[in-house]
Amino acid sequence: MPNGFSEAPATFLRAPDAGCEMLVGGIERVTFHNAESGFAVLKVKARGRRDLVTVVGHAPTISAGEFVQAAGIWITDRQHGLQFKADVLSTTPPTTAEGMARYLGSGMVRGVGPTLAKRIINLFGLDTFEVIEANPDRLKEVPGIGLLRAERIAAGWAEQKAVRDIMVFLHGNGVSTSRAVRIFKTYGHESIQVMTEDPYRLARDIRGIGFKTADAIAMRLGLGREAPQRLRAGISFALQRATDEGHCGLPVEELLKLAVDLLEVPEPPVRRAMEEELKAGVVVGDTIEGRDCLFLKSLHIAERSVAERLLALARGERPWPAIEVDKAIAWVETKTAKVLSPSQRRAVADVLDAKVAVITGGPGVGKTTLLDTILRILAAKGVKLLLTAPTGRAAKRMSEQTGLEAKTIHRLLEIDPANGGFKRSAESPLDCDLLVLDEASMVDAALMNAVTRALPSRSGLLLVGDVDQLPSVGPGQVLSDIIASGAVPVARLTEVFRQAQESRIVVNAHRINRGEMPDLARRGEDSDFFFVECETPEDGAAKVAEIVARRLPRRFGLDPVRDIQVLCPMQRGALGARALNADLQRALNGDQTVKIEKFGSVFQPGDKVMQTENDYDRQVYNGDLGTVTGIDLEDGLLMANFDGREVEYAFGELDALVPAYATTIHKSQGSEYPAVVVTCATQHYTMLARNLLYTAVTRGKRIVVIVGQKKALSIAVRNHANRRRWTKLREWLTFDYRAQVRV
Repeated sequence: MPNGFSEAPATFLRAPDAGCEMLVGGIERVTFHNAESGFAVLKVKARGRRDLVTVVGHAPTISAGEFVQAAGIWITDRQHGLQFKADVLSTTPPTTAEGMARYLGSGMVRGVGPTLAKRIINLFGLDTFEVIEANPDRLKEVPGIGLLRAERIAAGWAEQKAVRDIMVFLHGNGVSTSRAVRIFKTYGHESIQVMTEDPYRLARDIRGIGFKTADAIAMRLGLGREAPQRLRAGISFALQRATDEGHCGLPVEELLKLAVDLLEVPEPPVRRAMEEELKAGVVVGDTIEGRDCLFLKSLHIAERSVAERLLALARGERPWPAIEVDKAIAWVETKTAKVLSPSQRRAVADVLDAKVAVITGGPGVGKTTLLDTILRILAAKGVKLLLTAPTGRAAKRMSEQTGLEAKTIHRLLEIDPANGGFKRSAESPLDCDLLVLDEASMVDAALMNAVTRALPSRSGLLLVGDVDQLPSVGPGQVLSDIIASGAVPVARLTEVFRQAQESRIVVNAHRINRGEMPDLARRGEDSDFFFVECETPEDGAAKVAEIVARRLPRRFGLDPVRDIQVLCPMQRGALGARALNADLQRALNGDQTVKIEKFGSVFQPGDKVMQTENDYDRQVYNGDLGTVTGIDLEDGLLMANFDGREVEYAFGELDALVPAYATTIHKSQGSEYPAVVVTCATQHYTMLARNLLYTAVTRGKRIVVIVGQKKALSIAVRNHANRRRWTKLREWLTFDYRAQVRV
């Protein structure tokens, strides 16, 4: 939590005269606001007090400049001192010129930043809001505002007003949410009507609106706990919760228990609702290893379709002629001056002899050399190749390694924002003889379904990835299931080459993967792997900042922002990504005069940032890294550069960005950095696992530094009992659909 504030109950020392009081004043700054929960930390210019007061409480929506009334008590926090803890917060639009300027320039209306807001207020004074709403043409009287900008401001104001009406409605029904804008964009002026008639539509129709939010509205509107629509919606919600853990389906008894706990009703009505959902076709019944399971319909279709298409592709004729492998390898070795090992030669033969194949293995085993050899041979035969990877960084690395163009999967399939899918499909397939998909361990069932749908029947498919890394964030374990099925040839490289054996990164990655502690002994100046022990999380955080800001740049000539990435098991804690981002921003970019604070994060020119959700309109995707290039306080815009492309964000849209000096290990999948600093402490106990640590270490290309505790490392290395994912793909890949028998 930014600035050390927590939404969870904390231990406070109450001031001697503490009691229920009223506090009123103007909001100078919104230090933090979690719009999902409504939790807010405010700086308020309160009546009767000289200094700004820190107010903590909950509000559905809040902006600087508003007038706040708060009922609560004074408390003294051990770390942050005197605060007003509000049990009730209510706000009204400002009525003073100063407050109106702050409110209008807070980013609530796209195109209006603090500077332009002051000019508008200077001209229209206390009539400003009425002018914008009733006579927006007059905005053209403000220097710098033309017709288009006036229309944009008026439209933004109208939308914001509608959003505020929705938020007031939600708040009146005991709910606050960050998704009011999405509700408005989905339903328009019918938003309140839709929510009143069927609040569970929110959970079905709008990404980011969960069952609990819809359920809270429904309960306030008088819907009973055992209402049929509530129970049926709860079944889908329980399955959705299971997919968040990577499952494609769930055994019926496990799902039943989960749904009963979530709905807080007895088992019999939940079981009846489950049967109704099955009859309606919303969920699908099937078995996994003989156990009765239920699936969300879309995931059941996705896994089965992937299996059917992979098997159909594998049975077809290869789109390249028979190749004399020994002669072809000799030709490549002459051109590249690289000699393949016997295991690599066998792998080349296996892959060239198959239409669908997999290459897997850890660092230093020659996957890149093997892939380069295969692509050179096929390119020489005139085979039309397409290369793709799940992330922009992985695609870029693939291009650098092969000399061929590689695209992200989303760009290759041509995302179609209007229809929520891809333009490339069975009706409009890709034009290729072979598709090579790198970092395949990251691809979930739904995305693999989209990939296989877009492949023409003539095409081959080559999957490349490290199956021992973390599985996909989304549901499924596609690469693992394909390998385990035995349905297609798998080239598993295990031999670590002599040059790679000199790298302690490679050696320790393989040690971790075998369940052995990494070698933490100090080495000479040319070492590439270091362990820095810390006594406490706070001590570790200080060491991380020192290592990133000074020690690594000074010793290895690295740029601390561009070349070094801090990776953490989780967001929380002093050694988590959230706190370390604040520490590193101060250490690396703390002297900026222009900055904006939104959604609990401070953004400045020069900051490293990460996109946290897929934005198909901007063509920026979850996990993409960029750099803030400018902040326009007049227009309320932030500009960021993503791989050479300038992207604009209105201040009100900055919840899609987070600082990225530090990020979670899960978010680093598919990326490689010159240097990584990995935190590993017992405070991350619930997340410590072998594949997590292995993934983190293999992200480092030149340098890996682990900051933490040996006990935490030992816990991670020993914890190989990865949580099972319930998936059907492996079974379907062993099923012959033509003969309808198991093979």
